[in-house]
Amino acid sequence: MKCGGGFDVDKKQIKILEFEKDMAGRDFWNDRESAQKIIRESNKLKEWVDPFNEIFNNYKDIIDLYKDIDLIKDEGFFIQLQKELLSLIKKLEEFEVKKMLSGELDQNSCYLNINAGAGGTEACDWVLMLSRMYQRFANRRGWVCTEIDRLDGDVAGIKNITFKLTGRFAYGFCKGEKGVHRLVRISPFDSGARRHTSFASVEVIPEIEDNIEVDIKPDDLRVDTYRSSGAGGQHVNTTDSAVRMTHIPTGIVMTCQNERSQIQNREVCLKMLKSKIYEVKVEERKKKMDEISGEKKDISWGSQIRNYILQPYRLVKDTRTKYETSDFEGVMNGEIDEFVNAYLKEFG
Repeated sequence: MKCGGGFDVDKKQIKILEFEKDMAGRDFWNDRESAQKIIRESNKLKEWVDPFNEIFNNYKDIIDLYKDIDLIKDEGFFIQLQKELLSLIKKLEEFEVKKMLSGELDQNSCYLNINAGAGGTEACDWVLMLSRMYQRFANRRGWVCTEIDRLDGDVAGIKNITFKLTGRFAYGFCKGEKGVHRLVRISPFDSGARRHTSFASVEVIPEIEDNIEVDIKPDDLRVDTYRSSGAGGQHVNTTDSAVRMTHIPTGIVMTCQNERSQIQNREVCLKMLKSKIYEVKVEERKKKMDEISGEKKDISWGSQIRNYILQPYRLVKDTRTKYETSDFEGVMNGEIDEFVNAYLKEFG
């Protein structure tokens, strides 16, 4: 059985049966590493096959009931059947979106970094607003959101902040958020109540698995330590535990100050650096393949991707997909699924 986009359910089900046969073997756990790999692969396949089977079986049940609709003179039953159909359509749309997450790194967890751009205190406040938006989005999806690094603004807000979003397909669902986010509003920091425009850039980096090797030569790495910033009082760090790593050949810089010790911060920093370097390699390979295949769609990193307007009207609009909504408060509460879905449907 196949559905659109080359999704072959039968092949996946056969592979699951093969894995289950292996798992039932008496010698399965003799090679623990291999056993764990098989279990992971089996679970990944089930994440696709189980939802598809549920949708397909529910569809068959609804079709069978519709065949007898003329025999059932019950308006309440008809209304309930319509609700079931609408629910099924929504699940199918969600499945179609998920099916587009077939990239090499889409299923991974990720790091999400937000930096203040032009706008001073306004931009720092905008970073704070965006950080709350993404935390709420992550919580709604059941991901674990961990603060890795943070630098507060001089007056208010945040200059830059990095989160780790831990969950299946976190990178796939967040990758379309890369770019510049623009806010237009009446400034709460302006006594003259004038309209201000603020910018913040978002970067999303996939977490790479431990079995992926990224070669970083010691001579190519510069490591700086400094004192962690904090809210004051007991949170002030009296030692140089924060770490900044610079990969000299690429100029990529990663920082971490959230962990308790310099050693832990170095480990997290190095992992983020490896993830970024690996992502760059994947993007370069994808770009070359797109050039060969004549791919025309291109989204430059750092380009303005979305406008959030509070004055003179309320509107949030994506400049790439043209999807828009007037529900500014909903978006700030993490309800950005439609923006994410629109991106995935157009750019995959």
